[in-house]
Amino acid sequence: MMVPRWPGPPRPGSGRAAGLLAGGLLDAVLGDPRRGHPVAVFGAAAASAEARLWSDSHGRGAAMVAACVLPVAAAGLAAQRLTRGRPALTLAATALASWTVLGGTSLGGAALALGRALEAGDLAAARRMLPTLCGRDPEELDAAGLARAAVESVAENTSDAVVAPLLWGAVLGLPGLLGYRAVNTLDAMIGHRGPRYQRFGWAAARLDDVANLIPGRVTGLLAAALAPAVGGSPRRALATLRRDGRRHPSPNAGQCEAAFAGALGVRLGGRSSYQGRAEERGLLGDGPPPAAPDIARAVRLSRLVSAAALVLAAIVAWRRT
Repeated sequence: MMVPRWPGPPRPGSGRAAGLLAGGLLDAVLGDPRRGHPVAVFGAAAASAEARLWSDSHGRGAAMVAACVLPVAAAGLAAQRLTRGRPALTLAATALASWTVLGGTSLGGAALALGRALEAGDLAAARRMLPTLCGRDPEELDAAGLARAAVESVAENTSDAVVAPLLWGAVLGLPGLLGYRAVNTLDAMIGHRGPRYQRFGWAAARLDDVANLIPGRVTGLLAAALAPAVGGSPRRALATLRRDGRRHPSPNAGQCEAAFAGALGVRLGGRSSYQGRAEERGLLGDGPPPAAPDIARAVRLSRLVSAAALVLAAIVAWRRT
């Protein structure tokens, strides 16, 4: 006679893994919270801290990073300790945090709206929409420039808004999810080049580079592997990634943009303008410059990469804890 074997206690990582999957689903279905978005609240607090702490100094910039990031990560750590050993609570907390920090749906929606405006020939509308995707000066861009800006933003932000927070959440849980979003938000606020932030924003920019070192490369590899879904070749995308990934000023964005360029069969990079300051970037890919229809292809690739990263993160979380 066989004695039935009852299932043992839930695996420690099951709540975190399920929470990441649930958070990804919430983002896909609901998009960003419409009111009182925690990232917007953090941004307002960081702006207030900048007003008090700003100085043309590396040290003051590092102090701002510490003052803004450490409390957020500590709050995540405290919540994680409170839910430890309680898979249902871990699932709920991880799902809520993941939904808060993920931005894939909003990214795709903004890019598709800009693409529709370009296809309708409404350059004025497309220029108004560009600031929702990147900080590039829209007034100087024609249709081709707007399309390139949108594709490059989709490629880079697939890592920043989806892959990176998922991987940090898989490895560190709630502190990883919340801490990464704080780091990335600070980089967007003060990490860009320019006279005001050349020194003050240095720590934020370098910390963001470190935080995205692995996620940027994972994004590039996933984009290359999924190239057939947008009519591309994995071999060509991987070759473009290897050859052109270091031609970008950012050590991580270049990995994403080169892989997307190879997968989509377009050429990215070139001259860009930020707040009146011109920046010359290396060329990525061998194809023609992207056109309006390529934005929808980039969004499709981004969503597939995001889905693959979600599954990967859940597996890592399941096995790690």
